[in-house]
Amino acid sequence: MNARIPTPVLDNTLALQQVSAQWDRDIVRQVTDYIAIPAKSPGFEADWQAKGLLDTVVRNAADWIAAQKVPGLQFEIVRLPGRTPVLFFEVAATQSVAAGSQTVLMYGHLDKQPEFTGWRSDLGPWTPKYEDGRLYGRGGADDGYAVYASIAAVQALKSQNVPHPRIVGLIETCEESGSYDLLPYVDALRTRLGDVGLVICLDSGAGNYDQLWLTTSLRGMASGTLKVEVLTEGVHSGDASGLVPSSFRILRHVLDRLEDSATGRLLPPNFHCEVPAERLAQAQITAGILGEELYKRFPWAHYDCGGSTTVALPTTTDPVEALLRRTWVPTLSVTGADGFPEFNNAGNVLRPYTAFKLSLRLPPLVDAAQAVQELKTLLEDNAPYQARVTFQPGGAATGWNAPDTADWFRQALDTASLAHFGSPCGYIGQGGTIPLMNLLSQGFPTAQMMVCGVLGPKSNAHGPNEFLHVPYAKKLTAAVAQVIAAFPATAPAA
Repeated sequence: MNARIPTPVLDNTLALQQVSAQWDRDIVRQVTDYIAIPAKSPGFEADWQAKGLLDTVVRNAADWIAAQKVPGLQFEIVRLPGRTPVLFFEVAATQSVAAGSQTVLMYGHLDKQPEFTGWRSDLGPWTPKYEDGRLYGRGGADDGYAVYASIAAVQALKSQNVPHPRIVGLIETCEESGSYDLLPYVDALRTRLGDVGLVICLDSGAGNYDQLWLTTSLRGMASGTLKVEVLTEGVHSGDASGLVPSSFRILRHVLDRLEDSATGRLLPPNFHCEVPAERLAQAQITAGILGEELYKRFPWAHYDCGGSTTVALPTTTDPVEALLRRTWVPTLSVTGADGFPEFNNAGNVLRPYTAFKLSLRLPPLVDAAQAVQELKTLLEDNAPYQARVTFQPGGAATGWNAPDTADWFRQALDTASLAHFGSPCGYIGQGGTIPLMNLLSQGFPTAQMMVCGVLGPKSNAHGPNEFLHVPYAKKLTAAVAQVIAAFPATAPAA
């Protein structure tokens, strides 16, 4: 028979006081310093090795961990040849926890998205600013805080002498590029990861700042560059237009095979999947909590029209449908373009080529690798006017659907959320992609997945004015400590 370890007691009020004080005393400053370093993910910084900024942020985090002197904690920076660095830490289980008990794995990343445009005049991606509880700048919320919050949660347990299982941490620097370096590290560290029974991933979102939110699904992603070439060089548009087909028009025509531009619906049936009944039920509950805020939270364009303000509209105003469209419905986004001169250099020239960077968000249960192959065939075959049409895949990551929630985990989440927010835990799917989660679900099929984060309304990860909501982050840190304290570590049968 398995021996159940008695649930430890954590003073939740004291834990929140402790982590809040640490955030105010030290963590805000650490994340502020982190924001100031343009440690862009390797997919956006080809010479990342020469610049050394990823190494810098990992080394800074490691130095901070060393300064904490957490009892029983060991850490190291792991570097595989030619790959981005990883920070690995390990905290031994307390003596009162049974030998052979399962491990808690904590995850985050330190690489960042690029700058983007449109920042407020007094803000910038690498110029952190703390204002009204919000720490502005690139990467603070997505998710440079994770390693600091993880250690703070462990410290809360240690300071109260609360028994806890073995805890390991994996902080990568390739997440924003699709985590293509992660699998080699997981393979290299597999024996040190142990028998993982709980994964805590601090790289997700929150429906609001009023309760703890558990991510129940993540969309997959397929990306790449679609390029249409009709000429070897630009020619006078007055001489050639009408006879030489526009590369942009051909590209539009090719995209019509993929997307209905009137509705945004992706046409290939294999890019869709059925939404599980449990996710539909959760979406209805969450829609009742968030309501119109599901779509009103975005910075919609608006303009004056005859004395009244006209505001751009979402694709739907039904809260349940809004949740499903951003979590279980495939969607195309054009995230970049090439072949276009800037306005001030745009003469009357028919351009030789047009290229778009495409990003497809796929439902959690659609295989991304298969989608990429189908996408390439769909876009390249039978090119209009025999133009040269190429689709160069950029990356693929299959989405993730959370395993069934164990009773102890559901109870621990609700208890932690009620203790620190006054409301029970909310359940929400996210439209983003965390490739690690599928990998961990496959490697540790019995593990519970606490995928959560601070990316709530208007936090705007990847875009301008990204911010970390510090009051929420404090409560989330304390909630993480409480869930770890409730983890029912078990020992193998004697």
